[in-house]
Amino acid sequence: MTSVLESLDVTIDGAQLLGELRTALTRYVVLPSPEAADAVVLWITATHAAQAWNCAPRLDVTSPVKRCGKSRLLDVIEATCHKPLITVNISPAALVRSIGADPPTLLLDEADTVFGPKAGDNHEDLRGILNAGHTRNRPYIRWDVASRTTEHCPTFAMAALAGIGALPDTITDRALVVAMRRRAPGETVARYRDRRDGEPLRALGARLGDWVSLHLDELRDAEPDMPVEDRAADTWEPLFAIAGLAGGDWPARAAAAALALTAEDDTDTTLGGRLLADLRDIFGDQDAMHGHIILGELHKIGEAPWGDYFGKPLGARDLAKLLKPYGVRACDVKIAGDTKRGYRREHLHEAWTCYLPPAGGGSATSATSATSQVSEGAPVAGSTSDVLPATSPMPLTSLVAQVADVAHTPGRACPEAAAPVTGDHAPLIETRPCEVCAGAMAVVEPGQRCHPNCDLSGGWPEGSIGEGTRQ
Repeated sequence: MTSVLESLDVTIDGAQLLGELRTALTRYVVLPSPEAADAVVLWITATHAAQAWNCAPRLDVTSPVKRCGKSRLLDVIEATCHKPLITVNISPAALVRSIGADPPTLLLDEADTVFGPKAGDNHEDLRGILNAGHTRNRPYIRWDVASRTTEHCPTFAMAALAGIGALPDTITDRALVVAMRRRAPGETVARYRDRRDGEPLRALGARLGDWVSLHLDELRDAEPDMPVEDRAADTWEPLFAIAGLAGGDWPARAAAAALALTAEDDTDTTLGGRLLADLRDIFGDQDAMHGHIILGELHKIGEAPWGDYFGKPLGARDLAKLLKPYGVRACDVKIAGDTKRGYRREHLHEAWTCYLPPAGGGSATSATSATSQVSEGAPVAGSTSDVLPATSPMPLTSLVAQVADVAHTPGRACPEAAAPVTGDHAPLIETRPCEVCAGAMAVVEPGQRCHPNCDLSGGWPEGSIGEGTRQ
């Protein structure tokens, strides 16, 4: 016998339903961008299919100051999401005992009072539960004195947190971050009154739930193509599954939202990450630097914390301590006959590659993928090959060189031999005898060394490069 929901499925247009939710959302709230609005719509819809997901993405609604629409956004989310559990504070014990096989959607307002700097480390247990609850099968285990047994409490649940300022990195790394702002002159929204507006929104949320419940198995098995990787892919996968189910232009909108909202999260924002970025700028094309020179240059960066690092300028021991987790250690460096403790580019290169986006933009992963595709002669979307004329005389190795800041490691063999580029449009290159094969070695850019005769049996020698000449 056909159920009521199955008969309704024939008349449900998923793309239209998401469009209705987006219209309702933007009626009451000004979102920072169209992509942010699409992301919130997909996230709300995904709460109705929490049982289908392996990861439960967090929604971090933040703003620099008050009166930016965070609480109003939570009002709309509460009315349209699945089983809302809204609070301004909750104990770890209460939270885990509120989660079951069909978990609620946790909505935490005023999150800055829980995780902000004034709260200190008073809520580390709650933060740990929120982090664990991003992935299924991460229970909260406690000893029950009365029954003398362990109690396994589930933590998996969708969660939205709203507050002023940034949340801890471990939470935002698992979240869609929507940075709210105050309305500009001319931007208007309808006033929200729960007595008048709540019921229509709840009816819309019920329709979303009815639609999604018909496709839980399909959503559980979905493996959508993702434009992001690693934890970002885990976080965004439920939203892409919903977009794929809805069809229409929603898959493209989901991709645009993912790229827009993750663009600012591609860099390590810790002190160590900031230090790596500043060191890359300071080193420029130098192969090595003495420690006291590095510290002097760091102290000159006015907007950085290095000139006043916990009340005093960053010192040699502080520098070593910050770099140690990245596997970078000081060594004896000889420059112009003067040997002092310092750092070498080859020791920092791996940390720069793994923890920072390439200096020219993009992600290290995408650049590495582009290198492999170019070297095989295939076109790469968004790469230099897309904008070069089909009859371009530029050889293949020139394309490789443009992504070599990720693929090439100083001190190792050049990945591909090539003759220098010649002609009116040839780049300025430098030459000197190669110490591996004694042939002429061309330097297209600092750190990108290629020449035609070497059998690549050895590594590149260290040292200075000769005067620049145009071939």
